[in-house]
Amino acid sequence: MTSTERGSQHVQTSNEASSIYDLGYRRYEGERLGRSQAVRALYRESLRAAFGLGRSWSAKVGPAILIFFALIPALIQLAIGALVPVDEIEFISHDDYYSDIKFIMALYVGVVAPDLVGRDQRNRSLTLYFTRAITRFDYAFAKLLAMTTAMLAITLVPQLLLLIGNALASDEFGTFLSENWDQVFPIFGTAFAGSWLLASIGTLIAAQTPQRAFATVGIIVAFLLPLAIAAVLVQEIHASWADLAVFLSPMDLLDGITYWMFRTDPAPEDIIAMAGYALHWSALAGLVVALGATGLLLRRYARIQA
Repeated sequence: MTSTERGSQHVQTSNEASSIYDLGYRRYEGERLGRSQAVRALYRESLRAAFGLGRSWSAKVGPAILIFFALIPALIQLAIGALVPVDEIEFISHDDYYSDIKFIMALYVGVVAPDLVGRDQRNRSLTLYFTRAITRFDYAFAKLLAMTTAMLAITLVPQLLLLIGNALASDEFGTFLSENWDQVFPIFGTAFAGSWLLASIGTLIAAQTPQRAFATVGIIVAFLLPLAIAAVLVQEIHASWADLAVFLSPMDLLDGITYWMFRTDPAPEDIIAMAGYALHWSALAGLVVALGATGLLLRRYARIQA
């Protein structure tokens, strides 16, 4: 038998053995929820990931520990207010709370933000996201919103616990709340403003690299290094140009926003007071920085190679 005949026999045998199977595949005929539902789903899953929900225990340890440490001062005040009622007890004021936990806040953003946006880059799953209903703008917006919401665990919750603790320490719980209802807006205002400010900066830095360690270090440096530089320049160099350093420090901006919203004056030794600028300038600078970081984050995902 020639090679040509053997080849023809092989083709014939293969054709006879081949079969077509009906696997029952059908077109999807259900409701298509569209872009808005896709964005909500991405936001929901990103928020769960920020707290390590649905993942291994190791992913939950870091955020849980930092949230606990941020809540400790408020929990202590709440417990003392409930157990030892006195006419007036306030170990920590609302406007000073962020200053006491600023390092925990920096660590929290440094732990959560790299995992929130870096995993998709490491797993190369951005292409799958962008081939669906959501746009690059939607993706960046959902991630930033999830990070901002996660930040409320250490910005809003402690402030509410402080308010309840002070109310329990008073003679009349209801009377205290009715007399201090004007604190509610500053509590929510500083929490949302501070969360957006820190989340926008942290998410922007984390989006630059898929490497978690590099992103974490970069975020912590971005928060703490300007804080130290501003302290040195304002305290040691008595010049108007040096005082401008407070507007380059996110943590100092958060303090200024807090004092402005609560309508309180910082202590004379506070960097904000030493700089000498009106508090509303800190609020304006914080808004500019948050908007700028948000814009750069959107631009990053508009140019990123998925």
